[in-house]
Amino acid sequence: MAVYPLLASMMAGANIHSSHAFEARVIPYLLETWLDDYRRFIKASEILETSVDGFSYLFDATVERLIAAWGVSNGRHAGARDRSRMAGHPLSDGPDYHRGHSIPHTLGGTTDINLVPQLGAVNIGPFRELEKRAVASPGSLYFTYWIYGASGSQRPLYVQQGLLIPGRLPDIRTHPN
Repeated sequence: MAVYPLLASMMAGANIHSSHAFEARVIPYLLETWLDDYRRFIKASEILETSVDGFSYLFDATVERLIAAWGVSNGRHAGARDRSRMAGHPLSDGPDYHRGHSIPHTLGGTTDINLVPQLGAVNIGPFRELEKRAVASPGSLYFTYWIYGASGSQRPLYVQQGLLIPGRLPDIRTHPN
């Protein structure tokens, strides 16, 4: 599982007041940490990074699964949810799973690449707390890192959910999936 030994010092004394500062120091550190952890189990991969509506996604094209998503909060997103698009996304992991958003819709997360099989009890339970704090904290960096085993399954075993607010200690939570 990914660990972030340098993140607390990066954030505690950080002079991070723009998304550019996150992009210059914090995001490269997160990417390196996530990829090192992911590659412990998955050797053959084709990792792609893409951005949609201000959020970035790390995707493994070989096994067609999301690895991580991140972006800087602009506060509450008022756009309508595309329910028909979401309904067309596969839901094959059984009745205990939802089409979970890696970036919450209320923060501006879209559908498609942003959707991951997520335990419903986590999605509508403990996951919401940090999502709400991200929406209420413009300028913060919100992320999810999806942790898989050695199989090619598209269903993660765990998810690390993080909120980085300049000048504060990182809030990173690990949820079972």
